[in-house]
Amino acid sequence: MYSCENENNYCELVGSVHSMPEFSHEIYEEKFYKFQLMVERLSKSCDFINVTVSEKLLTDDICLKTGEKVHITGQFRSYNNFSGEGSKLVLTVFVKDIKMFHEGEEIDNPNQIILNGYICKEPVYRVTPFEREITDILLAVNRPHNKSDYIPCIAWGRNAKFASKLKVGSNVQIYGRVQSRDYQKKLSETQIVERTAYEVSVTKLETLSEE
Repeated sequence: MYSCENENNYCELVGSVHSMPEFSHEIYEEKFYKFQLMVERLSKSCDFINVTVSEKLLTDDICLKTGEKVHITGQFRSYNNFSGEGSKLVLTVFVKDIKMFHEGEEIDNPNQIILNGYICKEPVYRVTPFEREITDILLAVNRPHNKSDYIPCIAWGRNAKFASKLKVGSNVQIYGRVQSRDYQKKLSETQIVERTAYEVSVTKLETLSEE
C-alpha cells in the first residue's frame, strides 16, 4: 500500500464510483483513465472528486462500475486546461494505489489530504454575509522533475485569520479534505453558467521552519 511517509502530497479517499472510467490521455504508451468518485461527508452531503488512474492499476480484481466502492491513495495534482472551457486549472486525484472497499470494513476518515508546500499567491481574507471568516490560499507543492502542483485551499475561522497573515514563499503543512463546490459564474448580463470548483478544505495549518 502506498504510504504518506516522506510524501509532501498524500491523499486518501473512500467512496463510490459516480461515473464510468473514460480514456484521458496516454504517456509513453501507458494509458490513463478518468472518472468521478462520490465521497460522503459527515453532513451526508457528498463531494464529487475527479480521479485519474493508470491502466496498469486496473487489474482483474478492480471493478469500477457505477456504485462500486473503492479505497484510493494518491496525490492531488493540477494541470493546465487548454480547452477554453471551465477553470484554467484542472485538479484531479492521481491514483498510486486502488483496491475495492467492502461493507463491514472500517476507515477512520474517508477523505483526507496532507500537503507540504509554499504559499505562491497573497492569501485573500474575507467575511461572508453570514459573518464566517474565510481565507483563500494557493499552495505550490513540489513534484519530481522540477514540476509543481498548484492547489487551491480554503481556511475557515481561526485558521482563516492565521492564514491571512502568511507571506508569499512561506512553507506550510496543511491537513484537510478534498472538496467540490458548485457555483455560478456570470459570463454576461444575460448569461450565467454553473461550474464546479475543486479545492482543499483546511482543518489544520502549520508553518514549517526552513532548515
